[in-house]
Amino acid sequence: MAEDTTARRRRRLRDRLPVRLRHHWKPTAALGVGLTAMVVFLGDARISPYVTSSSRVEGDPITENVRGSVGLYDTSASHSIQLTYKQTDFDKMMKEFRDDGTKEYIEADLIIDGVYLNDVGIRLKGNSTLMSLRGNRGMPGGGRGLPGAAQGAPAGAPGGAGAPGGVGGAAAPGGAAASGGTGAPSGTGGTGAGGAGGTGGAGDQDRGRNQNAGGGPGRAGGVGGMMQYDLSEKKPEELPWLVKIDAFVAGRAYQGEREISLRPGSNSQVPLNEALSLSLIQKTGQKAERYAFTELTVNNRPSVTRLMVESPDTDYAQEVADGNGVLYKAKAGGSFTYRGDDPTDYESSFKQLNKKGSQDLEPVMRLIKWADKASDKEFARDLGRYVDVDSLATYLATQNLLLNFDDMAGPGKNYLLWYDLDTKKFSVLGWDYNLTFSGDATAGPDDSISMGGGIGGGMGGGRPEGMPEGMPQGMPGGGQGDGPGQGMPGGKGGLMGHVLKTKFLESDAFDAVYKKAYRELYQKFYQSGTAAKDLQALADQARSAGADSKELDTAVTRLDKTVTDRAAALAKDKQVTG
Repeated sequence: MAEDTTARRRRRLRDRLPVRLRHHWKPTAALGVGLTAMVVFLGDARISPYVTSSSRVEGDPITENVRGSVGLYDTSASHSIQLTYKQTDFDKMMKEFRDDGTKEYIEADLIIDGVYLNDVGIRLKGNSTLMSLRGNRGMPGGGRGLPGAAQGAPAGAPGGAGAPGGVGGAAAPGGAAASGGTGAPSGTGGTGAGGAGGTGGAGDQDRGRNQNAGGGPGRAGGVGGMMQYDLSEKKPEELPWLVKIDAFVAGRAYQGEREISLRPGSNSQVPLNEALSLSLIQKTGQKAERYAFTELTVNNRPSVTRLMVESPDTDYAQEVADGNGVLYKAKAGGSFTYRGDDPTDYESSFKQLNKKGSQDLEPVMRLIKWADKASDKEFARDLGRYVDVDSLATYLATQNLLLNFDDMAGPGKNYLLWYDLDTKKFSVLGWDYNLTFSGDATAGPDDSISMGGGIGGGMGGGRPEGMPEGMPQGMPGGGQGDGPGQGMPGGKGGLMGHVLKTKFLESDAFDAVYKKAYRELYQKFYQSGTAAKDLQALADQARSAGADSKELDTAVTRLDKTVTDRAAALAKDKQVTG
């Protein structure tokens, strides 16, 4: 009996553990010690993920592709767009934009060329374009400018040379007070510091030259003023819109397109210069957005003529080369500046448009790091390892020939980087061309077209009195710097200027390939007469979409003069004609 009542021994701790854990306690203990060490020594360190897979599969496939009877960007067909939304949603969206600058999507019903799509998303699109809607906060003059030469803005027009509310007469932050020219006719320059015809600023140097590219008196094709859009929420049909087909219906597209951009300018102010630029670029084999003119109706408002343009997105990237690459879009407020090896530090400067999840920003980081540290000798020697040199030469020649001062070096940062996964090299692609044909028509291949020197300083290409899209709010003036706009905050590749463009154009090593591309494009754009013929065809398309007016005729005449003057000036340049 005593044996039955003997107290049982207490179970040891090891006996309470699962058998498998008792058998494998050493690896478990080692793992615990390792994790503890990582927390102690690396607890405040940032661990950045890197994706190295080369998968061609997109994580956001189109599952519903709505077909229509008319090709979306068929320029031979008539197009119409109707947007209908709740006024309360619109009012809320506008209030949020006025308060803090956010641009959120609201639901709308869309009828496009007779095809009905419910619950698409629409939001405001643009930066400086929209500043007048916020009471001009942070933007001298507010609103949006278009080249007078391109759109036929008379001198003294709202936002034009010498007009109230324009840049002229306002003291540019960090720069000299610009008079903007008092009622100077289109084609002549103003008299103020930095106005058309003013002396080029210290930073206005492409290929080491300090050019006066302003459209001073007697200079052909100069721009006397910029037409600012008097945008109002009471006229939503005139606002720049981004229409997103799949914003509220995942996987949906219209004829393979998920986004449609309705560009600034309506009726007689419709951006013919942008359409002309896109038409010319497409004919040279370069990648460019498709476009068409359309009649737009918003709710029960009057119909207007607008230019709709393909928006660079995931599907746009699939059409570049063979699609086996990654497309990165430069952001207006970003920079081409090396910030270390953390990809998250570059998200404010570049947006990855495709292959998310299988690729990341690491190739862009490598390019920036190399370009930032390379000496002139190293740049000339090794550029071909990182960049398709012929592609860069073609891109830069195109921007000069089209008089585009808001390119990769401009304040809008209007360029895309295409990284070919086969060649492991980058190509530069352009987009947003509504400030083309806005500089001095006599500018040659070695003359600066891009902005430089700040608002108060001289502007390459005869800077019109206005702000290009993407101009950061409250942009200060520039000073002495390394190439166009390099004196601006942000250093090389900061607010204005781009190290790739500056070093390429300044290097004798690339002069031959650049001039070769320039001559070939000149022949296709101007010597062949294509630019003049395309302009007339585009004018007819705009008229068919409802923009038939004397004001449109005037705009066409002025843009035609710029094109004619450009062709005539280049024909006299031995570097161009050989």
